[in-house]
Amino acid sequence: MAPPLFEIEALEVRAAEGPNILHGVDLTINSGEIHAVMGPNGSGKSTLATTLMGSPEYQVTGGNLRLHGDEIADWDADVRAKAGMFLAFQYPQEISGVSVRNFLRQAASARRSEDVSAIDIYVAMQEWMGRLDMDASFMDRYLNEGFSGGEKKRNEILQLAILQPEFAILDETDSGLDIDALKVVAKGVREVQREKPEMGVLLITHYQRLLSEIKPDHVHIL
Repeated sequence: MAPPLFEIEALEVRAAEGPNILHGVDLTINSGEIHAVMGPNGSGKSTLATTLMGSPEYQVTGGNLRLHGDEIADWDADVRAKAGMFLAFQYPQEISGVSVRNFLRQAASARRSEDVSAIDIYVAMQEWMGRLDMDASFMDRYLNEGFSGGEKKRNEILQLAILQPEFAILDETDSGLDIDALKVVAKGVREVQREKPEMGVLLITHYQRLLSEIKPDHVHIL
């Protein structure tokens, strides 16, 4: 019997210096499942998201993290990404001088361990930008530079669509979105999972409204 897609077992996490922020978190995500994590500010939701992706800001002091049965607590973030993990950030960083198109080509090449051609990335971006109601000029803008909140979140979902990871962590992707933008983002997540039905999703949110659009399989309170 194959192991679960992702397992969090008795996880204890602290900031680089300070007391534990997460205490004994347990969660099992199987292929194709969407799990939502809710909780008040300060409960550790974003700490959980960035810890799973290997942020050096946090230290795992106990428990286990497994991807396809492999212990990953000691893996660097880039190793986790190449293995099929993806994190959509709550506050995406601006990168001046790097276009969305070039960023996604580099990310897709790293993910697949082979060079992705410029034409392949262009065709894929055109398709998904249409689905996400994004203007065609978007692909040549610098990554997140001058983007509105809604554009940044659409860009995160565009990355999800192009990379099609094994396991996606969406950290408050609905934050700051109006209802129309929220529906576009939720539609994007659903469409990516339709194309890759084995993809697991961990959705971190404050708001019930996103759950109404995406309809997760399980909801957890942190």
